[in-house]
Amino acid sequence: MSFREIPLMKLNEGTVLFHPYVSKNSFKNVKKVLAGRWIGQGPLVDKFELKFKTMFAKKNHCLATGSGTDALHLSYILSGLKKGDEVIAPLFTCTATNIPFLYMGVKIKFADIDPQTMNISVESVKKLITKKTKAVICMHYGGLPCDLDELHELTKKYKIPLIEDAAHALGATYKGKPIGSISDFTMFSFQAIKHITTADGGMLCMKNKKMIKKAKRIRWFGIDREKKQKATWENDIFEIGYKYQMTDLGASVGLEGLKDFKKILNHRKNIFNIYLEKLSNNKNIICVNKDDGKRTHAAWLFTIISKKKDFIQKKLREKRIETNQVHFRNDKYSIFKKFVKGKKYPNMDYVENKYLAIPVHHKVSFNKAKYIADLINKIV
Repeated sequence: MSFREIPLMKLNEGTVLFHPYVSKNSFKNVKKVLAGRWIGQGPLVDKFELKFKTMFAKKNHCLATGSGTDALHLSYILSGLKKGDEVIAPLFTCTATNIPFLYMGVKIKFADIDPQTMNISVESVKKLITKKTKAVICMHYGGLPCDLDELHELTKKYKIPLIEDAAHALGATYKGKPIGSISDFTMFSFQAIKHITTADGGMLCMKNKKMIKKAKRIRWFGIDREKKQKATWENDIFEIGYKYQMTDLGASVGLEGLKDFKKILNHRKNIFNIYLEKLSNNKNIICVNKDDGKRTHAAWLFTIISKKKDFIQKKLREKRIETNQVHFRNDKYSIFKKFVKGKKYPNMDYVENKYLAIPVHHKVSFNKAKYIADLINKIV
C-alpha cells in the first residue's frame, strides 16, 4: 500500500508533529528474532550495516550503535579528541550533539547559526577557528545539508576532521553525493521519530578503514568481540570501551525501514513541497530552506520563521494540529554555561522566538498538508 492509498484523516482529527514509521513486516520479523538465538547484537546488525553502507555511505564504512549519541561519542573518540581540546560545534542542535564533549572534558566553542538555514554559520566558524581547534561539528537542521564545501575547505586548511551530525538528514544529498559518503565522520539517528527507526539506534559512517577494528572494540567494552567468540582473545582490555552496540531486534525493524525508504522519503518531500509552494509567498512567514542547486533536503522538518509564531501555534493547537520548536539553543542550558559566558550569538537571538516546525511524516496526507498550509495563510 502506498501512502497515497492510506485513508485520508478527517480534517477535524488531531495531527501530531511526529509519528514513528514501522513496517507491517517488522512485527513478524521481531517475532522471528525473539524465537531465535540472536536477540542482541548478531547477524542482522551486520546485514543492516551493509545495506545502509550500500544505500548511503558508498565507500565509507558503517558501524551500527545503540543510539545516535553513541555514534557521535564514538566519532569524537576516534577523532582523537581528549581532555582540554577545543572543538567548534553548533549552538542550535539537539543537546546530544554536544553532551558527549562533557563526558570527555572537551572545550566547546559554539558557532552561531545561518538565519536562512538555521545550520551552523560558516562565517561564525571562520571567526572561531584557530590552531587550537581539533574538530568542527555541523548539524544538518531539518534535513538541509550545511555548506559542506566551505566547511571542508576550513577543516582541510587546519588538518582537522569535519564531523556531520546527520540525525535529520537521511536521504539528503550534497552536490549529488549522499550525506554519509562525504566527510570523515557522519552520524545518523534511528530514534523513534526519525525517517526510519530501530526503536532507538544510530549509525556511524567513517572514511578511514583502519579505524573499523578500534571502533568495534570501543563499541563493546574495549573487547575484540570476534576474537572472544572464536576463543582467541588474549583477555586484555587496553582502551576504555562502552556498551554502544545495536541489537538484532532493532536491526530487524531498521532493515524493513530501509526497504521502504524511497517511499518514506518521497512522501515527506511531497508534503514539504506542498508547504513550500503554499507558504513561500506569505509576507509574514519565512520558510527555512536553501535551494541553490547544491543540496537536496531530506524533509525531516518543515520550519517556518514568523514574528507571529506564538499566535500561529495557538491557532493551530485549537485545530488539534501539533507544532513545536523541537530543538533549542544550547547556550541556555546550565550544563554549557561555562562555555558561553560573555559570548554573543546575534543570528540565534533574532530567530529564537520565531521558529516553528509543522507536521511532515507518513501519516500526513497531501490534503491534510494543504489544509494546514491554507490555515496558516488565513491565520497570518
